[in-house]
Amino acid sequence: MNTKLPDFTPSVDLTFARGAGPVRNRKPNYVTLTPPCSHACPAGEDIRGWLAEAQAGRYREAWDILTAQNPMPAVHGRVCYHPCESNCNRGEVDAPVSIHAVERFLGDMAATEGWAFEPVRPPSGKKVMVVGAGPAGLSAAYHLARLGHSVEIREAGPVAGGMMHFGIPAYRLPRAELAHEVARIVALGVKIVTNHKVTDLLSEKREGGFDAVFLAIGAGRGKHVEIPARDATRVLDAVDVLHETSADNPPLLGRRVVVYGGGNTAMDAARTAKRLGATEALIVYRRDREHMPAHAFEADEAIEEGVKIQWLTTIKEISGADLTVERMTLDENGRPQPTGEFETLSADAVVLALGQQSDSRFLANVPGIRFTPDGAVEIGPDLMTGADGVFAGGDMVPSQQSVTIAVGHGKRAARHIDAWLSGSKYAEPAAADLVSFDMLHLPVYSDAEPGKQKKLDAAGRLDGFAEIVSGFSDKEARFEAQRCYSCGDCYECDNCYAACPEDAIIKLGPGKRYEYDYAKCTGCAACFEQCPCHAIEMVPEVSTHG
Repeated sequence: MNTKLPDFTPSVDLTFARGAGPVRNRKPNYVTLTPPCSHACPAGEDIRGWLAEAQAGRYREAWDILTAQNPMPAVHGRVCYHPCESNCNRGEVDAPVSIHAVERFLGDMAATEGWAFEPVRPPSGKKVMVVGAGPAGLSAAYHLARLGHSVEIREAGPVAGGMMHFGIPAYRLPRAELAHEVARIVALGVKIVTNHKVTDLLSEKREGGFDAVFLAIGAGRGKHVEIPARDATRVLDAVDVLHETSADNPPLLGRRVVVYGGGNTAMDAARTAKRLGATEALIVYRRDREHMPAHAFEADEAIEEGVKIQWLTTIKEISGADLTVERMTLDENGRPQPTGEFETLSADAVVLALGQQSDSRFLANVPGIRFTPDGAVEIGPDLMTGADGVFAGGDMVPSQQSVTIAVGHGKRAARHIDAWLSGSKYAEPAAADLVSFDMLHLPVYSDAEPGKQKKLDAAGRLDGFAEIVSGFSDKEARFEAQRCYSCGDCYECDNCYAACPEDAIIKLGPGKRYEYDYAKCTGCAACFEQCPCHAIEMVPEVSTHG
């Protein structure tokens, strides 16, 4: 698709001093600003930085930059809902850069090549206990270990991964790829003790000689709703269905399955039911598609696989295999309201997918820890709970729930714990200004269409839990990385150097960029207007002339 971009008119801002020539009122300055992709990334990745290395074919360097913030690119390239792409400036021209596909490529290459993590500091002598080996716990452990601390994760389940292992179906996240990334964290020196449920936090902290604790137990318990039931058909929780299926002990659901809910877990539960032999999988949701919490592509893929969705419907009663459901309507605020219109559905099993919450009852006796009305653990800006030295993050704290958000919490917690252990405080560095699309000075047309990941056809997906989406080849990944505009950061295109009429720009050599000879610069802004990525800004200059 060819899209015409905004025109930019050069401008000159000069005044003239009495008895002298023109006086420059502003001058150009090289800057590095914040791209919208990184601004939107919950894990805080330097996306522009690692894409720059990937487009040059320097994949190990790209992986190093990426994993400085996020230790699990193979996982995130598959399961992250990539808000970075929703905010990518390239989307205003043709389509966003497929950031997640390049990230997955780097993560898979790391496994193939055997790349390993290295600590960035020597041992500190401090010990930290992490409770929970899900995305937040693994992220925190990784960053703490790199900072030189001794870390032990205590995990209630039989394997590390948390909801990544037991809540995300294998057709989205193959277990081998997850295991590779966990093993790399362990190789850094992190100890993971499985089948160890922490019940007395303070005793385990004291007896283990831990200096700090990070709580990351996730939200592994499904929320429930009271539905009158008489001799009911099987009623199961979606989290349990996904967990048991991932543990190779899938439940018997029968031929007709109704899933109650409208989030991503509901979509996964219905798609899993089809793979377990259900001939009919129906999602019942009380609002419409526009208001569903599931991501649109999740619903699209479910429908492709034969899942049906009945919008604006709620379950009122279950009697045997019959479900009484009521049609709903949305009020002016988008909230569902009853209509008094009922119908009967039939099901061999009903799967409740109404959200997840943490089972944090074991913390009730820890002095200082407070909870929200829905059971989440309250934390401060530094992610510390009301108990000194006890931090928390991920799905168990008030926040949106996703793997990437949890990984971001783990990183932030590690930095705050590291500072707390040394008796200081960590302050997030101030971010540079954001680069919006209208700030870019781009070519008039674009013809670099995005690459597309191949998918299994819908019919072939239901034979098992094989991964649906394929990764990029080397050529595809490099081409896709080259679609990045490098918003807000100089990539030495030489446009400014070529545009300057006064020869006021000095090239410093490959990788060193440029500098200005302000004795020659008139402030005409030609360089600024020819910089495609807005790595130059015109700044006011105070005149010294009378």
